[in-house]
Amino acid sequence: MTDEELNATIESLCESKMEEFRLLGYEHVSAKQIWECVSDKYHKNGTPALHQIVNDILSLKVTAFMNFMTLSAYRGTHF
Repeated sequence: MTDEELNATIESLCESKMEEFRLLGYEHVSAKQIWECVSDKYHKNGTPALHQIVNDILSLKVTAFMNFMTLSAYRGTHF
């Protein structure tokens, strides 16, 4: 899989999760914010295998996402 295909796949998954969050009432969530939340833990150990990325995106819970956004706001890193 090329980098371009990988990025398209990740973007599609993040958009799917964004739509799920919007159905739950979180209307101002973006796919970029979801990717920033999921990929935040990859900075230490590097990017994992594709199946792990897919699992991390699709299993992301609203509470974990909101915790990440709250901590980002405290740190001053806005997405």
